Amino acid sequence: MILPARNEEGNLERVVGRSIAVLNENIPDWEMVIVDDGSVDATPQIADDLAGRDSRIRVVHHPHNRGYGSAWRSGFAEARGEWIMCMDSDGQFDLGDISLLLPYINHYDIVAGYRLDRQDPPHRKLNAAIFHLAARVLFNIHLRDLDCGFKIFRADFVHGLELRSPGALINLEMQSLARMRRASLIEVGVTHYPRQAGTSTGAKPSVVLQAMREIIILRLRIWRQGLGLGGAIRLLAGASAGLTILGTVLRRFRRK
Repeated sequence: MILPARNEEGNLERVVGRSIAVLNENIPDWEMVIVDDGSVDATPQIADDLAGRDSRIRVVHHPHNRGYGSAWRSGFAEARGEWIMCMDSDGQFDLGDISLLLPYINHYDIVAGYRLDRQDPPHRKLNAAIFHLAARVLFNIHLRDLDCGFKIFRADFVHGLELRSPGALINLEMQSLARMRRASLIEVGVTHYPRQAGTSTGAKPSVVLQAMREIIILRLRIWRQGLGLGGAIRLLAGASAGLTILGTVLRRFRRK
């Protein structure tokens, strides 16, 4: 299990405690990798303390904030199991819902959760809608909840991917490469809870700008790997639409 954590001092211990209880009940042999992504609060100390209490928990520390995708990639590099579970550490998911995903793991390369009722503020839902539009237009990816932070992957599938995304596009990159490899996927509905502590960074204008930049870079990369002229046409059309939408989003942020 991989838990990326960035300034989650108000959530991490509670999330890990609950996760340990669920794992002990459902998984006979498990490990947990907490990836501290350059936190500037007490998250690193809390993570180390949790690892000191349970030998099945390991911690990877990034010396500075490298991004959500980099945290996933560091976790993948450390993972040693046959299956890799990824869950956000912000407390908006309950690992108890893993029982909904486990029946499918022997039949699919990716078992992805989707949020049945997303408990986020309107501007984050707007960002998600724009992101899904870009995924459909530029990558022909049609999922209910592409960036849901609650997924199980076959380890051999993940380790066979050349992942590069440092930021929020890690899910889009993985799904794009999965599509090229004809990997099997199923989406399963899970509960999403309001954030109880801390602040999400995913809706910051700087993060949105970086995500748009990564989308174009990823589309060019996939196109070069052989998805052809249709991809190029979608790139040009989607880039134009994306920049227009991005301008609208940033204007909304400035008014807040």
